[in-house]
Amino acid sequence: MAKKRKRKPAKRAGKANPSGAGRSQAGRGPGSRVSKMAGALALLLLLGGLVALWVSSPSSDGSAQSSTSQQRHADTPPPADHETHPPSDRHEVEDLTPHSLGVTVPEALRVHVLARHPHARDAFTQGLLWHGGKLYESTGLEGQSTLREVDMGSGEVSRYLDLPDDVFAEGLARVGDHLWQITWKNHKAYRYRLSDFQREREVRYEGEGWGLCHDGTRLVMSDGSDTLTFRDPNSFEALGRIHVTKLGRPLTQINELECHDGSVYANVWQTDEIVRIDPGTGHVTASIDAGHLYPEDDRYRDHADVLNGIAWLPDAGHFLITGKLWPQTYEVEFLPR
Repeated sequence: MAKKRKRKPAKRAGKANPSGAGRSQAGRGPGSRVSKMAGALALLLLLGGLVALWVSSPSSDGSAQSSTSQQRHADTPPPADHETHPPSDRHEVEDLTPHSLGVTVPEALRVHVLARHPHARDAFTQGLLWHGGKLYESTGLEGQSTLREVDMGSGEVSRYLDLPDDVFAEGLARVGDHLWQITWKNHKAYRYRLSDFQREREVRYEGEGWGLCHDGTRLVMSDGSDTLTFRDPNSFEALGRIHVTKLGRPLTQINELECHDGSVYANVWQTDEIVRIDPGTGHVTASIDAGHLYPEDDRYRDHADVLNGIAWLPDAGHFLITGKLWPQTYEVEFLPR
């Protein structure tokens, strides 16, 4: 920390020399005092005239000077070191959230189970998708994170890739013949060849990674807040963002994502709710209750965690859902409550 300099006392103008050194010894009598008084009076009259002349000048008018000074301060921007700048990853990404669209009342839906399948009990599910007759899964936790190909019917893991021990894997999305996998706080996204899980690229991003899906044009990513970020499917560059609201209020804790039919389906962390989001407005258009699938008391008994994982099954025409460390996956359809 820089030390502050001690400011020296300002010298007073015209201060008399206490010792009297340098004074003229002449003129100390009564006559000289009268002469001195006359001289002082003349000097005062001269100074008074100068002050009157200055006050009468328009450029020196007190009120005008004050007004001019206020105007100058109003027109002058504050110094650069007082300006507030948002973080670079925020102000560089365009906010696409529309304004003044009113409030959307979400459709109230529930899950209806069509089929159940075994699910690996060690799978801390963070990302889930279906492609080519296989289930692809991203599992989390440091030291346990993996990328997996799974046979849905048996729950058997047909191939997998272990991630570094310091990585906490999160969402997963397919783009053509590649997979993108994001991480929670490692600020890294990995791109793999779908055919052999060979890692081809590693990209850094700002903030946390939670959920990921591909809408056919863009990647959609959640970070645990009320924000969805749209990203380029090839470079992973952020293209824009939108804020999610439910009944006009921000909806946070948005977790795993699945893009389907122009909507984004999302788990809401630490709840049994799945929401359907309009990516054009950010409005929640449906609230889906999945609470009866695996009651909390049973989860506690089985050391299971929260609902997480949504995959669209195009051939079947419905969804597959599961949770972290859940013993089963569920083929479901969404029906009115």
